[in-house]
Amino acid sequence: MVVRLSLYEQRNAGINMLISGLQKMTLLDFPGLVACTVFTGGCNFRCPFCHNSALVLPDRLESGYSQEDILDFLKGRQGLLDGVAVTGGEPLIHADMADFLRKVRALGFKIKLDTNGSFPERLKELVEEGLVDRVAMDIKNSPELYPKTAGLERMDMSAIEQSKDFLLEGRIPFEFRTTVVRGLHTADSLAGAARWISGAKEYYLQQYKDSGDIIAPDGIGAFTDDEMRQLLARVREVIPSAELRGVSE
Repeated sequence: MVVRLSLYEQRNAGINMLISGLQKMTLLDFPGLVACTVFTGGCNFRCPFCHNSALVLPDRLESGYSQEDILDFLKGRQGLLDGVAVTGGEPLIHADMADFLRKVRALGFKIKLDTNGSFPERLKELVEEGLVDRVAMDIKNSPELYPKTAGLERMDMSAIEQSKDFLLEGRIPFEFRTTVVRGLHTADSLAGAARWISGAKEYYLQQYKDSGDIIAPDGIGAFTDDEMRQLLARVREVIPSAELRGVSE
């Protein structure tokens, strides 16, 4: 069933959080744990390089699973899986996320949350309630290039700033990560992003991959492995512990 209501209309019509996909096991999405990955539908950004456009574009959103489907699956995986990674889309666009995570937590699973950082109050509430064990926040680019990189005409950076600063307080294990895209990023912009998150212990540069389901692929592409290593060297001038993903150093 394709959901054609806006996310605002869905919430006000009483429709629960959209769960559009489930990866039943992953060794990558939750570092150090055997986990599954839950994909929520809907996002407030339109990053042109997004590789999950079916989870973002309103006319393609599908509700593939109910919360009960996911919880029943998890009940059958107790003792086999350690954790649940919740990603999107943007999970925190859903006002009932906390209710869902309480149910997941009650089954004994650790929880990792992926977010673009645009809902700082919801992020803080989840952390303060002890509903997440790790957060991965996307750092799209240096601040002045955020709107273009997020696919928006304009945006208020204050929410992103609040989420970034909250995580840097160190209340919970976290990582920052940037998907590096030719046509959107340069060595200078990545260095600017690194300065903006200075103090972070974990920062990853992820190599862009064309999944075949990109929102706006024209004019963008991937850097080569060697170029990614050169970009990492520039970022390490600011954050020495920065690493690559998708490329061997």
